[in-house]
Parts: sequence; C-alpha cells; structure tokens
Amino acid sequence: MTMLKNPATKYRPFGQIDLPDRQWPTRMIEKAPRWLSTDLRDGNQSIIDPMDAVKKRRFFDLLVEVGIKEIEVGFPSAGATEFDFISGLVKSGAIPDDVTVQVLTQSREDLIRTSFESLESARAAIVHLYNAVSPAWRDIVFRMSKDEVREIAKTGAMVMRDEAAKRPETDWHFQYSPETFSTAELDFSIEVCAAVMDVLQPSPEKPIILNLPATVEAATPNIYADQIEYFCRNLPNRESAIISLHTHNDRGTGVAAAELGLMAGADRVEGCLFGNGERTGNCCLVTMALNLYTQGLDPRLDFSDIDRVIETVEYCNDLPVHQRHPYGGELVYTAFSGSHQDAIKKGFEANNTQNDEQWRVPYLPIDPADLGRDYEAVIRVNSQSGKGGFAWVLEQDQGLKLPKKMQADFSKHVQRMADELGRELNAADIWEAFKSAYHVQSQDRRFSLVDYEENRASDGTRVFAGKIAVDGGEQSVSGRGNGLISSVVSTLEGAFDLDIKVLDYSEHAMGTGRDARAAAYLMCQSGDEIIWGCGIDEDIATASVRAVLSVANSAVK
Repeated sequence: MTMLKNPATKYRPFGQIDLPDRQWPTRMIEKAPRWLSTDLRDGNQSIIDPMDAVKKRRFFDLLVEVGIKEIEVGFPSAGATEFDFISGLVKSGAIPDDVTVQVLTQSREDLIRTSFESLESARAAIVHLYNAVSPAWRDIVFRMSKDEVREIAKTGAMVMRDEAAKRPETDWHFQYSPETFSTAELDFSIEVCAAVMDVLQPSPEKPIILNLPATVEAATPNIYADQIEYFCRNLPNRESAIISLHTHNDRGTGVAAAELGLMAGADRVEGCLFGNGERTGNCCLVTMALNLYTQGLDPRLDFSDIDRVIETVEYCNDLPVHQRHPYGGELVYTAFSGSHQDAIKKGFEANNTQNDEQWRVPYLPIDPADLGRDYEAVIRVNSQSGKGGFAWVLEQDQGLKLPKKMQADFSKHVQRMADELGRELNAADIWEAFKSAYHVQSQDRRFSLVDYEENRASDGTRVFAGKIAVDGGEQSVSGRGNGLISSVVSTLEGAFDLDIKVLDYSEHAMGTGRDARAAAYLMCQSGDEIIWGCGIDEDIATASVRAVLSVANSAVK
C-alpha cells in the first residue's frame, strides 16, 4: 500500500458550519477557564502500563498542588483497582475542600450505580455520563436510530438523578457528554443534551456540565469553534449549562481548537498535563495555561517549578515529555542558531536596562525563570552557532564580556573545536578553547608573569620592572612608556625583540564585592597580523599586564 495520488477517492473534506454571522473570530480570551484534569482517567487508560494506586495518588497530589480544582479520578466500573482507588481517595480525606473529583460512566444502569457507590460519603462530586451520538456510531457500532440513542442518554440521566437522591449528604453535580460530538449533527447533539437537561432540571444556580468532545479531531480548529458557538446559541436554557471542551490532537491542533472553543463561548476545558491521552493525546493543559500566561492572563495554575512537574508526570506515565514540547521540553528555551543567539543575547541585555517589567526577548515568548528554569541553557553551542552564542556562554559561565571584534576572532577557535569534536560544546569546552587561544592559565605559554612593580619617572613616564617566566626560567626585565600598558609593551620589545602595536583596550569587572576579579582585553598588531589578548586578575592593573603577555604569547607563536 502507498499513499493515494487522489485521496479524494477515499477521504472527504469536513463540511462547513452554516454560521455566517459567527462572532468568535473577533473575541479574545479574557480569563482562565475552569480546568479539569483527566490524567487519572483518559490519560491513565492510554498508557502501556496503567498507574497503580501509589502512582495515581502521587499524580493526584501533583494536580492539587498546581491548582487543578476539578479532577477526573477514574472509571469506577472498570474494575476493583479503579473502584478501590476512588473510594479510598474519598474516605482518606485526601480531597481538599476546594477540589471536586469526577468519575466517568457509560449510560448503563449498573455502571452508573457502581460510580455512585465509589463516591459514597464524598463532600462533593461530579458524575460524568456519556454515550456516542454520531452517525458512524449509530449506524456501524450500535445500529440504532436517533430515537434509541437519545433514549439511552435520557435513561442514564434518570438513573443518575435517582442515585443522587439516595445520597443527599453529597453535593452532586452532573456532567453529560454527547460523545463523538465533533462528527455528529449539531442539531441532534443539542436535542440529546436538551433531553438530558429535561430529566436533570439544572438551574443557573446548579448548572449541568455539557461536555462537547472532539473525540476524534476531524477538522480545522475554526470548524470546532463554529460548532461550539452554534451549540451555545441554540441550546435551550443555556444559562443553566456549563459548556466544557474535550479536544483530542489527531490533527495536531487540540490546544488551538480548545482556545477557539473558549472564544466561541465555552466555559471549561478538559485535558491532561503535557497532552497525554489516547492516540495523539488530549489538549495539553500546560500549553494552554501558559499560552494564557504569555498574554498577561492569570491561568490559575502554577507551573513555577515545571521541571518537578515533568519529573512526576514522566514517572507516573512512564512516558517522556518530548524535548520540543511547548514550555516544558528540555530544548524549548535553547538556541543553537547564530542569528537566534545574537537576538536573544541582545534581548537579555536590553531587558536588564529597561525601565519597565515587560518581557521583550526575541525568540522567548516567556521568561524561563518564571517556570523555574535558569538562563544558562538558553544558548548552547554547536557547529551551527555564531559568535553571540559562545560569547553568551562565556559571560554566563566565567563572567567574561568579550568585545565584539574579539568575539569574531575567538569564533574561529570555537568553530575549529566544534568541527573536531563533532558534538555540542558545553561551557567547559568553550572555556578550555578560550584559555588555549589566549594563553590564559594554560600550560603552553612561553611568557607568564611572576611579579612586577611600576613607578613614575621624573619625566612623567611609567617604568615597568618585573620578573617574567620564560621557557621554564625567570628573567628580570624593565622598560618605560607613557602608561602601564605601553611600558610593558616597550619591555617586551626590548627584551624579546617583539613587534607589538596596541590598537584597542577595554576592561570590566567580573562580578561584584571584595572577591570580584577584573578582565582586560587588548587588540594589537604584530607585523601584518591582528592579535587579541586577555588578562584576568583580582587587580585591574595586573590584569592589563597579563593581557599584554597574552598577546606576546600569540605573537611568538
């Protein structure tokens, strides 16, 4: 089998929704929705080895910690493991007063009764009833008419109503899903939901939750938004219903569909942390919440320590969070490209000097620090990287702020090392390359400073007198010039016949406080060659001397 040259012979485009005066395209999301995590149910049924009670409890505690207020904790009728976990959660007092648990059940009397039994003595709970309503399910799976499918929903609602009445000590809430909503006729979905509402008699004070699943994502997100807006407009007694979204990611747009669904009038979003779920997964609650955050909206979820959240999710699901997953992936705040690195570096520099708190760093839609990430891994170096990348790494790791022209000079050394090693360069690699290129603390230096003193002569010139280690021995040298650097250059010219002309000089402190060091940079000419040098010391004058010797070591090579 190969891909068809004419897919239209096998697949048909999804039809448009007749909604010419749609309003959602001009709306904005102005507040966070109600969130429901279905990690312990939809997510759990979608992994190779479902979680045991210990893992489920650890995941439940994480969901509470990040701020999820509605948690679908399982499918009680699936078996003793599920039932016992849910019942134990209720009886152990582990559910905070501001958290409501939810369970899922098909519209069958015995399964509904089991679901209520699992929640016995709960303070509050949501019972979630569903049955599939789309033509494919009616015609192929159930072989039922519309009337028969609608009757299944009504009968299940009656059982829910009666079971809740037997347990008045619990604050019961009802949820109904016309499963396969996204591929069903809109008017029939509304008809079935209205029938369920007639049985349960919701009110604005005690609304029903109507969950509208994109069970299989079959169209572009705008189509789903049209479906939601149409449903909201035409549902009888709309004020007595919370409209909930449950998107899947078959087309890769589960988050986008949920966002547009909110714009279309929905109130609530179901999903999983990092998008776990059947097939390609559910709406990713982390992505959607942090999308809101980057728009200046409080998502009412806390991912301040996103790495710890990832660690727990990966442990419980036994699935990795992809390195490129939005916001959470290991590489999402990392730039290898030279142009990207340069823009990010400049963005951070500008951010440190601006007068307001607005985040404006190119390529980074969110400040990694807000999620507990540090800046050290934002820029990483490989053979594709530019001079801004290793300059950033050196600044973050060693406190060195190389002059721009020196960055260009050093880039040749970094590129050579990257090509030779054939891998990403870490901070230690770059530091070693720098020390070797400019003879900083390296073993291959011909000249190194032992000691020196500087005095002012009667004619105003500076006199340098010092000891320099040369080829394993020590040599006393002296010379004079207009300043310290020129006196050292004069000394080297006289003692070792070196030709060095200083073209540029810069310096800066490395850190603050008593233990701060200083770095000095020299750009010199020796014959036809431009040579850079660097000196580092606790004393800025000594750092300058070391910078001259750095140049000298390169000149003799």
